[in-house]
This record gives sequence, structure tokens and C-alpha cells, in this order.
Amino acid sequence: MSNMYVVSSSPHIRSNDTVTGTMRDVIIALLPATAVGIWNFGFRAFMITLVTIVSCVLFEYLYNKAAGMKSTIGDLSAVVTGLLLALNLPSTVPYWLPVIGSVVAIIIVKQLFGGLGQNFMNPALAARAFLLVSFAGLMTQWVTPDAVSTATPLGIMKEGGGELPSLISTFSGNIAGCIGETSVIALLIGGIYLLARKVITWRIPVTYIVTVGVMVLLIGGHGFDMTFLGYHIFTGGLMIGAFFMATDYSSSPTTPKGQIIMGIGCGVLTALIRVFGGYPEGVSFAILIMNLAVPLIDRFTVPTIFGEVKQ
Repeated sequence: MSNMYVVSSSPHIRSNDTVTGTMRDVIIALLPATAVGIWNFGFRAFMITLVTIVSCVLFEYLYNKAAGMKSTIGDLSAVVTGLLLALNLPSTVPYWLPVIGSVVAIIIVKQLFGGLGQNFMNPALAARAFLLVSFAGLMTQWVTPDAVSTATPLGIMKEGGGELPSLISTFSGNIAGCIGETSVIALLIGGIYLLARKVITWRIPVTYIVTVGVMVLLIGGHGFDMTFLGYHIFTGGLMIGAFFMATDYSSSPTTPKGQIIMGIGCGVLTALIRVFGGYPEGVSFAILIMNLAVPLIDRFTVPTIFGEVKQ
């Protein structure tokens, strides 16, 4: 019988994309932010990044071994988780802190829920939120690249107690913040790379950033002050969150409408936390809350199956 009459099970659309290839693209996209972070914050930033990546890979290997599963460290997903977690940490944290974060990210959030593709929230972001709540003092000790203790720009605007850096400094990364969130240029280069490689789409990052901008103008209390808006867009982890965290395949919607809803929801929550909440940033918690809403979003935005008759 001719193969043209044989109908196999879905999916019928094939792609040359692989998990390893996608993770490799994410790593490449994060390299500019990683390089700038290490250049600005020095050898300690490099060591924190190395410790976090090695810890994530090691815990994934040990879990696979203990569970009698095939090792999955070759797909590079643990490397991506470790790199993202490291870039979301201050350069001042002790070396044992990212090890604890790696346990939370790899074993609790990722592996205990079934491994890659089954996690209900972004592992690196969940680990960062856990560390922020559990070790708030260590997670909020900020220094500039010149090793001067200070608050982040959003922290200064919210709580006072310092002089704001120039808005131009946010492009070079010469401000206080987490290792990988300070340079807008580096993060935009990585985000554009992911868009060009079609690893992500524009929907979540663009709607997220635009929504934060609109909300800040409406409820920020500074009217249409473009400098105030600039600090909210360029600092506080918004860029790394929009391009690299909110777009995580496993914990973001699969439909175009759902992705737009995800971006808007993240933007609204981020602005509300920043303006009315106790934290000056808010990106981590906003994305995690929307991660929990993804199953509901997918349920109501899945298109009708071709030929389906509504009941």
C-alpha cells in the first residue's frame, strides 16, 4: 500500500529544532549580559556564576542517578537554569546561597514535577524568589561596579537614601543591581538574538514592557516624566524578565492570545508591586503569579479544533 494513504499519529508537523539547540541559543543570548556583569562586578561575579551553573548541573545529575533515570544534563537545560539564577543574584551573596537556590530550582521546582517541560513555573525565578524571601538581607545587599554600597535605582526612588545614577549608566550596566540585569544594551542584544532565531516571539516581551510603561505613567505619581519612566523600563530586572524569564516554554502560554494576556498580566502586576507594594522591583513575583495562571489562560485561548462541532 502506498504511504500516502497511511495516517500516523500526531504531531504531523516536523521541525529540526531540538531541546539542546534551543538551550544553546538561550545560553548564547545570555552571554552579553554575563560578560558585562562579570566585567562590571569582577571576579566574584564570575565565581558566583560558575558555582551556580555547576551546582545546577550536579544536582540534576544526582537526581537522575538516584531516581534511576537517564541523565538529562546533556540537553543543557540545567546550564540555562544555573546561568539565569546566577544573573539574578547580587554579586555580594555568599557562595553557599546559590547552592541552596540550585536545589530549589532543579530538584523541587523542576525534577519533582516531572523534569523539563513539566515544571509549572520558571525554576530559576522560583529559586530567586525563595532566596529573596528566606535571605532578604543577603539578597538585597547591593554594590556598584566600584564596590560602593548603595540601593538599586528603583530602591532609591522608592525609599530614598541615595543619589540616582544617570539614565545613561543603565545602558553600560554601571549601576547597582543583580549580576545580569544592569546593562540594557547587553540584554537587548540577547533578546534580539532570540527573536531572530525564533526561539521566542515578540508577544510576551513587548506587551510586558509596554504595559509596565503605560501603568507607570498612569499610577506612578510622576505624570508623564520620561526620566522616571526610563528607570522603570531600564532597571529592576524588567528586560531580563521580559525576554528570558516570562518566555519560558514550560511556564508560558502556548497560544498567541494567551501570550499577549501573559505579557499584559505581568506588566500590570509588576507596576502594582512597584508602586504600591513593599518591594521596589516586582518582576520575579509578577511572572511567578502569571505562571500559575497559565493553565487557565491556555484553557480559554485554545483555538477551536478544525471540524469541531460545539455542544
